[in-house]
Amino acid sequence: MGDVLLGAFALMLVFEGLLPFISPVLWRQVFERAVRMTDGQIRFLGLSSMLLGVVLALLFLH
Repeated sequence: MGDVLLGAFALMLVFEGLLPFISPVLWRQVFERAVRMTDGQIRFLGLSSMLLGVVLALLFLH
């Protein structure tokens, strides 16, 4: 279980680093938009990401 969790964390870091590596200008624009979002909008995005992650994990790990 620990190996799977560590592997998932490693993949998350790779995907998180792709946009700033490929296009720092676009990453900066996305970050500036995120800073202007309300707390409710940020929470909704976080919840949506978590739910999508759970669904994908259930689909691909079984």
